[in-house]
Amino acid sequence: MVRLVPLSRIRRQAQAFLRENRIHTPPVKVETIARKLGITLRYEPFEDDISGVLYRDRAQTIIGVSSFHHPNRQRFTIAHELGHLILHEVDVHVDKGYRIVLRDSKSSQAADPLEIDANRFAAELLMPTQMLQKDVAHYIRDVEDEAGLDALAKRYGVSRQAMAFRLANLNLLP
Repeated sequence: MVRLVPLSRIRRQAQAFLRENRIHTPPVKVETIARKLGITLRYEPFEDDISGVLYRDRAQTIIGVSSFHHPNRQRFTIAHELGHLILHEVDVHVDKGYRIVLRDSKSSQAADPLEIDANRFAAELLMPTQMLQKDVAHYIRDVEDEAGLDALAKRYGVSRQAMAFRLANLNLLP
């Protein structure tokens, strides 16, 4: 049985990325982080409901991202795939040790512990707890403040839905 990675470890990993890349304010440049890790980003017109692909072998690591998706969703996909790369030994093998993980509609439902971990990592990387704790009072007056939520989501380069979910999970909604 696969267990969830402790949230404290996920936060430490995301915070380390932010420190190493000297990121102190949003939006987090997740594309830059990936490239600094030597990861090639490829934007491809994936069919069906695939958002992203993580591929690595001994010579390279590639994150493929659906070119059909909104830039905010693309950023989340990159952060999600980084989560798989950092937190997990990918368990699906194709050919000689090639490892592949697909991000699709099933993974976005987060029933699989590996997907939950990767989603939690992506949320922490793109919407760091410490940054949100400082910003939320400046942007959102109350739980029904849609304009404030939109402005905060725009500041962090994420969707309104992702921001609302993150604020609720962190119990930061006024």
